[in-house]
Amino acid sequence: MSKSQDAKKTVKKEPAKSMKEKKEAKKVKKEEKKRAQ
Repeated sequence: MSKSQDAKKTVKKEPAKSMKEKKEAKKVKKEEKKRAQ
């Protein structure tokens, strides 16, 4: 949970990176879900 919240904070701080970071975060979350299952 804390990691996801930190990522959101960094995205808000750097709007220029928000798009790329959001896409990468989605990829990471998908991979983590696959590993967990």
